[in-house]
Amino acid sequence: MTTTGRRGEATTTADHGGVQLAHTEESSTRQVWRRVVVAALVLVACVLIVYVGRDGYIDNNGGEISVLDATYYATVSLSTTGYGDIVPVTPGARLINILLITPLRILFLLILIGTTLEALTASSREEFRIRRWRSHVRQHVIVCGYGTKGRSAIRALMSNGTPAGQIVVVDSDPRAIEEASSAGFTGVLGDAGRTEVLGRASVEKARAVIVAADRDDAAVLITLTVRQLNPGVPITASVREEENASLLRQSGADSVITSSATSGRLMGLSTDSPRVVAVVEDLLTAGHGLDLVQRQVTQSEVGLGPRQLHDMVLSVTRGGRSLRFDDPLIGTLQSEDLLVVVKSRR
Repeated sequence: MTTTGRRGEATTTADHGGVQLAHTEESSTRQVWRRVVVAALVLVACVLIVYVGRDGYIDNNGGEISVLDATYYATVSLSTTGYGDIVPVTPGARLINILLITPLRILFLLILIGTTLEALTASSREEFRIRRWRSHVRQHVIVCGYGTKGRSAIRALMSNGTPAGQIVVVDSDPRAIEEASSAGFTGVLGDAGRTEVLGRASVEKARAVIVAADRDDAAVLITLTVRQLNPGVPITASVREEENASLLRQSGADSVITSSATSGRLMGLSTDSPRVVAVVEDLLTAGHGLDLVQRQVTQSEVGLGPRQLHDMVLSVTRGGRSLRFDDPLIGTLQSEDLLVVVKSRR
């Protein structure tokens, strides 16, 4: 099944195991129409050449060569049919046939053959691209679900430096996969809770998986399947109901975000503390204002206290344990510490 995305991008889904690579190849419809226009121009040029030199042609049925006769001769000549009822008889007409009509005939045939070959080789070429992608892809991020949450997660990934070529979208909606591939991402069509679908996304070589399913039960199933195929990959999952968060953690999710509870808390805060909500939105919007950043301690920061750093430290992770900035156990920073800091884009 072939579909056409935005900006004329031709993409293939079900014919190649549900994997849809992003590329900017011209759509097949546009290619065919362009060739039809070129073929029509070749035909018109041939008709004009024959009609202008009509005195050098003879019609075995008698009479002068009309526009219709010239069109008829050009058609049968370009298609190499050649019934022989209208033929060039003068040396000049035959010379023009050799120098002009013959090259036009070759060009016309090349257009027809090229269109046929394009249709025959497009599938093989796309299959080769997918096999090459599967052999080279690694350390990519898989986003299960291309809804509002999935698209927002991808925007955050890209703002933090993840290239579009390292993002793979898995969704069961063909329109979502078409939109994702048009945006420059690799799309895998299918249910992310199925082993074979995640296998096509090369989950065993992924560096992270984001579960942005629309339903909590689907998120649990996807998390379980991902954890089975790749026991060590970090999984971030989103749930609607807070009571399902513990179930997702038991299923193998490293981070669980409760969308409904988080939204409710922000709406409650906005009533009495609207500026707090504004700062939180600023922190969650990457690329400008304030940003939340996770980074390693630099050599120049070793031995300093969290409050002595230029960046505002929110937490310190040491030995797998997360400590708040005011925890006295932090003491001074160590070389293996992992920091979560607030940075200003100014």
